[in-house]
Amino acid sequence: MIKKALNNLKIGALNEMQNAALNADSKRDLILLSPTGSGKTLGFLLPVLQSLHQEKDRVQVLILVPSRELALQIEQVFKTMSSGFKVNCCYGGHSTKIEKNNLSQPPSVLIGTPGRIAFHIRNESFSTEAIHTLVLDEFDKSLEFGFQDDMSMIIGQLDHLGRRILTSATKMNEIPAFTGVTDPVKLNYLENKANMPDIELKAVKTAAPDKLDALLSLICKIGNRATLVFCNHREATDRISDLLWDRGIEHGLYHGGMEQEDRERALIKFRNGSHQLLVTTDLASRGLDIPEIEYIIHYQLPHTEDAFTHRNGRTARMRAKGTAYVILADDELPKYLKREPELEQLPEKLFLPHTSPWATLYIAAGKKDKVNKVDIVGLILKKGELAKDDLGRIEVLDKTSYAAVKRNQIERVVQRLKSEKIKNKKVKIEISK
Repeated sequence: MIKKALNNLKIGALNEMQNAALNADSKRDLILLSPTGSGKTLGFLLPVLQSLHQEKDRVQVLILVPSRELALQIEQVFKTMSSGFKVNCCYGGHSTKIEKNNLSQPPSVLIGTPGRIAFHIRNESFSTEAIHTLVLDEFDKSLEFGFQDDMSMIIGQLDHLGRRILTSATKMNEIPAFTGVTDPVKLNYLENKANMPDIELKAVKTAAPDKLDALLSLICKIGNRATLVFCNHREATDRISDLLWDRGIEHGLYHGGMEQEDRERALIKFRNGSHQLLVTTDLASRGLDIPEIEYIIHYQLPHTEDAFTHRNGRTARMRAKGTAYVILADDELPKYLKREPELEQLPEKLFLPHTSPWATLYIAAGKKDKVNKVDIVGLILKKGELAKDDLGRIEVLDKTSYAAVKRNQIERVVQRLKSEKIKNKKVKIEISK
């Protein structure tokens, strides 16, 4: 079963941490500490997969996570394993009616945010009787977000737990008693060199009034590469976004003040390459499925070393290399930077990054309409008369779908599909806003 899952994930070999987690005593609780980007999701999903029983038709494993994005990411990894076991996601901002309907035919694995899982337990949307394994993923972040009461209530309802798995990307001096974790196997890979991201740290120095100009120059120097720009506050992300649009630089914006649909669309466009630049708060520093990021820019430095580490963990994931830039105004240098980074020289003449060759197609139908990726591929390639190489990443959500299409072809495709049906139903198909 494990071999098949790894084949489906196109993974040739596990890293040291994942092997240790898979081979840990399954009768004991497990605490797994490992840096962001080291593959912790697989570290706990493989033991979870081994613990499932085909004959049981109730929830067997509950995975609690601090954010909806992380829940969706874990769900996607589990689905890609193609194990034959059902998995579902529950999170704030999602329709409770849809979730209750999904839970009427219980999944073997249920993933969710503490607030939403607590809601379903109170409303008896699913039975907790068969839950034998609890995973508290990114547990430190869940505590930071204030989910302790919900988690405590949930754990108090799980009477038949045989194992608890707790993961964190930061060291935890004390595990709260409400978790019920006792005599755990502890796997600490936080200082393991093989799991440490290979990040080159560089600095851009500028006067405070010129900080935005310095950022623009750095973005121009980096060019068309996947880049995250981190800020401490939403206001700063909005200010940067306004500047970039004024200069004609396409990008995505991502922070907690945005509508869920807008955040989701920003991540989809970043993942599929329609946008190669994402301006964000620390909301994007952990738990998001945004692979292959080459550059991190700290427009504003975070207040703590942990936050700095988590931001940088978005690049150089799984043995890749990456570069993190800090923009230092008026010689600011936080104590957690043990040494002054190498200085980066900015270009005198600016050449704006090219617009991405990809754009995103919006389709107003999704999983709840029984639409899948195969349906969308068939529609776009056959009816849209698009060459296979001109179609990129496809993502199917509950009620909507998105497909990356070469920018120079997308208007023609929209015209050809405007009167077409999918699953015998006419749906809106347009270039995503």
